[in-house]
Amino acid sequence: MKKLIYFFVALLAITASLGLLSHQMKAADGVKTANNSLTIFNWGEYIDPELITKFEKETGYKVNYMTFDSNEAMYSKVKQGGTSYDIVVPSDYMIEKMAQEHLLQKLDHSKIKGLEDDDPKLLNPAFDKGNQYSIPYFWGTLGIVYNDKTVKNPPKTWQDLWSPTYKNSILLTDSVRDVMAMVLSKHGYSLNTTNRGELETAYNDLLQLTPNVKAILGDEIMNYMINNETPLAVVYSGQAAEMTAENKNLHYVIPERTNIWYDNLAIPKGAKNVKAAYAFINFMQQPTNAAQNAEWIGYATPNLKAKALLPKSLRENKAFYPDQTLIQDDEAYKNLTPYWTGVYNDLYLEFKMNK
Repeated sequence: MKKLIYFFVALLAITASLGLLSHQMKAADGVKTANNSLTIFNWGEYIDPELITKFEKETGYKVNYMTFDSNEAMYSKVKQGGTSYDIVVPSDYMIEKMAQEHLLQKLDHSKIKGLEDDDPKLLNPAFDKGNQYSIPYFWGTLGIVYNDKTVKNPPKTWQDLWSPTYKNSILLTDSVRDVMAMVLSKHGYSLNTTNRGELETAYNDLLQLTPNVKAILGDEIMNYMINNETPLAVVYSGQAAEMTAENKNLHYVIPERTNIWYDNLAIPKGAKNVKAAYAFINFMQQPTNAAQNAEWIGYATPNLKAKALLPKSLRENKAFYPDQTLIQDDEAYKNLTPYWTGVYNDLYLEFKMNK
């Protein structure tokens, strides 16, 4: 009888041990899964997929890649929580906004490699002094694409777009800041003005442009231009790079004053795998990887060593890597207060309604 009791006691002990071991293994697997994953929240088609595969093989991290289509959509997702992103890719003014609202982590520069390879002119920007919260990913300008088949006197300045010869010929990017920037630049005003008189002047001038505006669109602009369906469009330099590569009749012009934009890598406050986030930043800072990404995307890399690795036709293209003298007066967008954001939005919506 005692032997039977000892047998059942031993059996219970073994069962309990196995249960504990199973629980520990599951817990370990959960930790391993969490520690081995990296969640990236980026713009659509904004990284060469081969680089994600390469990063996973080199580091052992599994990448969860998620996309957004506007800074505001990304901001809302990060602010509301729910999904823990480890890397986000905000533009200039959104970096400033998210930092002010404590949605981003301050970066530890001692953990970042290759910052010395980035163009000094693109570091320490007004929207993030000292790059406390962000590392440049891509940069570019806002400008004009035209088709030499239908445009015999190419525009050189924003003012030129108001010419009657361009009646019903211009596509505008559906963006408050970009449309307002175009006309504010034309008048020599700051792209971040909070002067009511300057904004009213810009709005009234936009109304004068209405006869020349064929449509206000999103990414569809590229197809219209590539297919020779429209003579002119106001677009970002990266979009222009893709369009001009597809259609040799298209050319990109940087007006006299315009927006210089930055997209940036940043780590959100709620990141679950900060170690993996720094690993990804360092991976993208490697010149060979940055060059591969720039060639695949078509946007300008901030990494000077990466730029040197690009084909000559790309790195010497002044439309996409302009001389500093050409862009020295250009402005990045700054974060506006809710009040002034509302003013910009209202004026832009009124302009669209009149269109």
